[in-house]
Amino acid sequence: MPKVLIADKLSPQAIDVFKQRGVEADVKTGLLPEEIVKIIGDYDGLAVRSATKATAALIKAGKNLKVIGRAGIGVDNVDIPAATANGVVVMNTPFGNSVTTAEHTISLMMSLARQIPQANASTHAGKWEKNAFMGVELAGKTLGLIGAGNIGSIVADRAQGLKMRVVAYDPFLSGERAEALNIEKVELDELLKRADFITLHTPLTESTKNILNKDTLAKCKKGVRIINCARGGLVNEADIKAAIESGQVAGAAFDVFEEEPAKNNILFGMPQVICTPHLGASTTEAQENVAVQVAEQMADYLTSGAVTNALNIPSMSAEDAAKLKPYLQLVDQLGSFAGQLTETGLKQVKIEYEGKAGKLNIKPLTAVALKGLLAPLIEGVNMVNAPVIAAERGIEVSTTSHERAGDYQTLIRVTVVTEKRTRTVAGTLFADKPRIVEVNGIKLEAGLGSKTLYVNNDDKPGFIGSLGTLLGKHGINIAYFHLGRNEAGSEAIALVEVDQSISTEVLAEIGKLPSVKQAKLLEF
Repeated sequence: MPKVLIADKLSPQAIDVFKQRGVEADVKTGLLPEEIVKIIGDYDGLAVRSATKATAALIKAGKNLKVIGRAGIGVDNVDIPAATANGVVVMNTPFGNSVTTAEHTISLMMSLARQIPQANASTHAGKWEKNAFMGVELAGKTLGLIGAGNIGSIVADRAQGLKMRVVAYDPFLSGERAEALNIEKVELDELLKRADFITLHTPLTESTKNILNKDTLAKCKKGVRIINCARGGLVNEADIKAAIESGQVAGAAFDVFEEEPAKNNILFGMPQVICTPHLGASTTEAQENVAVQVAEQMADYLTSGAVTNALNIPSMSAEDAAKLKPYLQLVDQLGSFAGQLTETGLKQVKIEYEGKAGKLNIKPLTAVALKGLLAPLIEGVNMVNAPVIAAERGIEVSTTSHERAGDYQTLIRVTVVTEKRTRTVAGTLFADKPRIVEVNGIKLEAGLGSKTLYVNNDDKPGFIGSLGTLLGKHGINIAYFHLGRNEAGSEAIALVEVDQSISTEVLAEIGKLPSVKQAKLLEF
């Protein structure tokens, strides 16, 4: 009988699920890391929340370990590369907290509108300051969602029940999906100008970090109120403090902070700010949901091999796994390449499999390609749920496959159609290593390093020298430089693998070089 170690506190229902499905579960919470390392070799599975750190050392010690289940969405406490290298599946429960987090957002919005925590403290202190806590109504106000995914869409539904108008900024939100949600899709500047309340519902990525900062807050309607129950770092805390002090922002409510646990913070003590200690998922129902879900997923994998919500492998048979391994890396890079360059709503994704690729089981390949495409802006995406998320957002996904070979024995092409443009990227395998061979119809051959600069420019003399000089000035070393163009003097593309990261300021400088149309750092 498979054995699972439950290392963090989970609902007792999880233990019942394991037992009902033929898995022995031992509950040993509060152990020190070295204590877990000593016993983990006896277990096939490890169930955790956020307290236990599944480090590389712990995973290596788990000689029989087959699966790690995280009851919740975040997996910062699990070393996924180490798990993958040791053949351990990592699972999470990406949607178990959605309703709870959305409800907390609404709770904070209402508390902010009516100054409930401040009025409560005043009344408990024996004061009767009825005139000191004049509030505002939610009815008739405009709510701006930054991110309209699973949680954002629930917030929109609840806000509409409060008779609020809802607008949303989400590059991955299709027009059809927005219409189905009865919300208006807008650009960020338009949202800032119109919203009375702003809530955030995005992961923390390079493109969303400090999305509300000194400049964007200055564009907001004066007296706006801001609520963040998503991720610390989406709002620049120093900038919003200044905006509150100036009167540009009337108030804010934060459940998440740049540094947690937040024992000290520059927002603490401000009467216009409500703070809670990351309570978004803290309800009895949510804790039971994620515990039951992770138990079901782990038990199914250990007893039947079924894979659900895995973060490091797609659903597939054991026979397919070895054959598909290099192709999975290729489609992940192709999808991620297109996804990191996508800046407007996705409408359609077409994936073509040619030659040897056309003979394969393309279902897991397509799932991984979609995961790579959607992951840059949508939290909780993996190769299992990516097709579902794409369908929910109204993204049309189509695949074609044929066994005839063209210029390459095997070729996979991903075409992404957005509201403003169509982009294609194609790749093949050289000695089982992924290679990009075409971008937007432009032929070039390039491997993708962990940090690759993408530049789309007009083919004009001096560009390469200017780019190299600029990177050198900022101490950025070029590892590989790949170029392609349609014809002399036409559109060109450069893929430059670099050894150091490139800041947004340097990217802005690159974008200002003569003939450059777009410059972006891609990370793989």
